[in-house]
Amino acid sequence: MPIFDRAILSRPLSFLYNPFPALFALVLLSASSLGIRLLLSSTTPHKVPPTKMSSVPNKMAPRKKIAIMTSGGDSPGMNAVVRSCVRMAIHMGCDAYCVYEGYEGLVRGGDFIKQMDWFDVRGWLSEGGTLIGTARCMAFYERAGRLTAAKNLILNGIDALIICGGDGSLTGADRFRAEWPSLLEELVSTGELAAEHIQAYKHLNIVGIVGSIDNDLSGTDATVGCYSALARICMCVDLIEATASSHSRAFVVEVMGRHCGWLALMAAVATGADFLFIPEKPREDNWREEMRSVIQQHRKLGKRKTIVIIAEGALDRFGNKISPEEVRDLLADKNGLALDTRITTLGHVQRGGTAVAYDRMLATLQGVEAVKAVLEATPETKTCFIAITENKIVRKPLMEAVLDTKQVAKAIESQDFDGAMALRDAEFSEQYKSFMMTTAGQIDHETLLPEKERMKIGFINVGAPAGGMNAAVRAGVSYCLSRGHEPIAIHNGFAGFARHHGDSPGSVRPFDWLEVDGWASKGGSEIGTNRELPSESGMETIANLIEQYQFDALFLIGGFEAFHAVSQLRKAREQYPSLCIPMTLLPATISNNVPGTEYSLGSDTCLNELVDYCDKIKQSASATRRRVFVIETQGGRSGYIATLAGLGVGASAVYLPEEGLSLEMLSEDVRHLKEVFAQDKGQSRAGRLILINEKASKVYNAKLIADILRDEAHGRFESREGIPGHMQQGGVPSGMDRCRAVRLAIKCIQQLEKYGRNVHNRVKMDPMSASVIGIKGASVIFTPIQKLEEEETDWPNRRPKAAFWLSMKEIVDILGGRPRHSLPEPDLTGVKAKDVKRGLEPVAN
Repeated sequence: MPIFDRAILSRPLSFLYNPFPALFALVLLSASSLGIRLLLSSTTPHKVPPTKMSSVPNKMAPRKKIAIMTSGGDSPGMNAVVRSCVRMAIHMGCDAYCVYEGYEGLVRGGDFIKQMDWFDVRGWLSEGGTLIGTARCMAFYERAGRLTAAKNLILNGIDALIICGGDGSLTGADRFRAEWPSLLEELVSTGELAAEHIQAYKHLNIVGIVGSIDNDLSGTDATVGCYSALARICMCVDLIEATASSHSRAFVVEVMGRHCGWLALMAAVATGADFLFIPEKPREDNWREEMRSVIQQHRKLGKRKTIVIIAEGALDRFGNKISPEEVRDLLADKNGLALDTRITTLGHVQRGGTAVAYDRMLATLQGVEAVKAVLEATPETKTCFIAITENKIVRKPLMEAVLDTKQVAKAIESQDFDGAMALRDAEFSEQYKSFMMTTAGQIDHETLLPEKERMKIGFINVGAPAGGMNAAVRAGVSYCLSRGHEPIAIHNGFAGFARHHGDSPGSVRPFDWLEVDGWASKGGSEIGTNRELPSESGMETIANLIEQYQFDALFLIGGFEAFHAVSQLRKAREQYPSLCIPMTLLPATISNNVPGTEYSLGSDTCLNELVDYCDKIKQSASATRRRVFVIETQGGRSGYIATLAGLGVGASAVYLPEEGLSLEMLSEDVRHLKEVFAQDKGQSRAGRLILINEKASKVYNAKLIADILRDEAHGRFESREGIPGHMQQGGVPSGMDRCRAVRLAIKCIQQLEKYGRNVHNRVKMDPMSASVIGIKGASVIFTPIQKLEEEETDWPNRRPKAAFWLSMKEIVDILGGRPRHSLPEPDLTGVKAKDVKRGLEPVAN
């Protein structure tokens, strides 16, 4: 996911790792030996996780108490929110509480409000639903219920509340906060509480985290659980497609979304559905005729299956509800399409199951930010919620977002559908346009360009396969056909281009749209891919072939090899004029190491595969209780995959190429694991995992580390290694990778068609004629390859110079309970290394 642009822990490390314990130790050392023994016996913490010791509260002041609750409909990832909030609160020196059964537990109090320990949330990352429960509470709608809830919080010493739920739950929380002073006054006036009881709790601080599969709150690109629900829908539709194709049937698939069509829209884009109904954008006045025309054209092209996706809140332009039964009857009409049609209503299966990697990451980072926000809040601070915009975690005013969300519903109700679409975020509108372009574009001849503006565009995949490559090719081909361009497949990368173009069939040939249309859900690369660079294939050969086939532009999809290929082609333009054509790169690599972007196609699919693998491994480790698994991840010299997987599975340690690995680090982690297992009272909710990137060390690999751990444990625990290998590249692409592939691929072709044909001189002078598309911060942008290769690329390590995600490594360590550790010494290189070896220069300590 894609996925974090600001340092969550913006304060210095001294704020996170309080120096008080070290100072306290110095005081002890200066005391007499008797004093040392007495003090140690009274102050040594007993069975406390290391993270608790890192922030020692002021003993003269009461510890801050923070409560966490889930409310409204459940969504995957809520348990990750609770886990991160509990552990971050404890780490910050606070007491963490959970309110069970949502607002119902807040009203009932007693055992429904429970203090949580560090180990109480072990293993929660891989659990679906919400383990602390959620329930409707009619009593909280009344002031008497809120009065009781306020009393229960005061009795437990709580004046800070983090709520994970939908807009209704968060609106109720804001009202509760606004009434708080008057509720306390009433509790004192009625004798329920004494005046001195409320002195320390004059103000209630509340922070919201949006947990909703509908992704229906304005102001955030994603809500906790929405991508997990999308994954369930995509999986179900993929399965339905197989039986639909077998019997040449049509299926009407109903998904959730009464007032928001996000799930339906993204599912339609990701699966390549034939038709779509969402509340925000009804079809034209005669939707029946439009649907009949589109599907009839698709059948004439040779399609054996028809998939129509409909949101439960779908309407026509006059505000009348459109039901799945109505759509089915139209498709099955004997006097019309006469298709054998079935209805599948997915229902609550969309809410079920464990959270995907992105939702775990989002929930964890938002939970950490929520704890910071609730501690920093003042009485004047507006109630905020934690949002994500593209890759940036931010705080936003809650009620403004709620009002904007309600405006969408009002716009739909008043049939102001253009207004409803305008209130959605930019990605929503772009994805709708993408869907229309890839499904109906070839039927609508109004989108065709004049003959002289139509281009011949070569499609080529370079590097290792990545999830979403085929979806990107499909979207690009569809857009080209809708505009009158000629898309040409170059099979098996530059190696295939150079050596097999003259074969029969050759490596350079037109796309068969009927075949390409089924690529949306396919993993790998259907047109092949290869790591070979143009210089290795022969630059002169490549230049001559581009001239021979009269390409007007090149669309490349791939990882760092593709980036390097574009760089080489750009530099060779002076020598080979045929290379003076526009070219753009869509990054697609599980390593997410392409300069110019914070997200690459395939990285989300890889994370899902890796997290699923680790969940299974962790289950095995749990069954044997005292076992550690060391998992080796791919990623080249980029630790992105290892770090985000560590965030998603709760790793005890993560080893990265950016930090390196030393014997001292291993020794510290062995000591830590010994302490952890010594405190373990037989709990078996979760095993222990250590993740190591394949290039983290030249010496230490997963097997060696597992052997070291096993030997140093001296029988106290077991260790095993696990190497998922190339399964991280495979599998069905995730919903996120599919949707972003479609959106970004269309933008790439639009970038290329700006130049048109026969523009050699303009291309030669324009840096943007060789570019990389990427997500940076809150924007989708194109960056000139020349700027990236000169300013932002760490060529020796094949990665960007700046790693936006590196701040998340701290969160992995903190929430995993890993003590602060020393980093390896940097390697000496060049003349300095020689001088140190000869004793000409002292070694710095």
